Amino acid sequence: MRRWILTVVLLNLSILIALVFVYPQLMVSPGPLRPAHAKLTTDCFACHSPFAGASAERCLSCHALKDIGLRTTAGIPLATREWPAFHQQLASARCMDCHAEHQNTTLGQVVAKPTFSHELLDDSVRSECKACHQPPETAVHANTALACSQCHGTSNWRPSLFDHRLLAQADLKHCAACHMPPTNDLHKGVGDTCGSCHQTAAWKPASFDHGRFFALEGVHDAPCATCHVNHRYDTYTCYGCHAHDPARVAQEHREEGITDTKNCVRCHRSAHGEAGAERERD
Repeated sequence: MRRWILTVVLLNLSILIALVFVYPQLMVSPGPLRPAHAKLTTDCFACHSPFAGASAERCLSCHALKDIGLRTTAGIPLATREWPAFHQQLASARCMDCHAEHQNTTLGQVVAKPTFSHELLDDSVRSECKACHQPPETAVHANTALACSQCHGTSNWRPSLFDHRLLAQADLKHCAACHMPPTNDLHKGVGDTCGSCHQTAAWKPASFDHGRFFALEGVHDAPCATCHVNHRYDTYTCYGCHAHDPARVAQEHREEGITDTKNCVRCHRSAHGEAGAERERD
């Protein structure tokens, strides 16, 4: 009885093993091939060696390395190319490092695009970014003397590490040449003077020294809207509180021979009289 059961088990196992070799695409295939290789569906050994898996050598038996990205396997030049021809500069031919042929849709897996690592390129061409990539046509990239690697890594184009010290000294003062000026009320009328509040290391946090214009001390440490009506920070008025009556202020200044009382901070930088009169605004 036991010998009969063992015979049946061995017979079934033999049949399974035979089927693996006769119909491998049905028995062990992880999914259909990509459309370009659909004709190899029943010829697993075109890419695979028994018990060894796929090999780059078998890929190159059809795909000549010198023609990849330039010509078809039949030698016909490609009219359009989705990717630049870079395979010729690979340090070694390791096709499976980037390409996964089977599309395992039966298990619900998402078909991934080919992956690429710049580490696969030969050292002599790894820094020649323009050989494959089109340089961006933006103001910050206009300085062609800069190497891409000074800001960008090879794993991802973004985020990038940019140091403003790479720019020419004359360009450091013209932030709006690269950056879009903020359009909120706080920045209206400030012009190209970003450096008075912001640093090149980071846009935030920012620092603003109101004392350069007028010291906010005592009762003058008031809400912004008291002096900047409607939140217009490019203009101000000193007549936003009851302490400064326009008629009285005008009369006091006429006695001193002063007729222009609109630009108060030209002489008054604080509540302490004319202590800042002799200082010019930066």
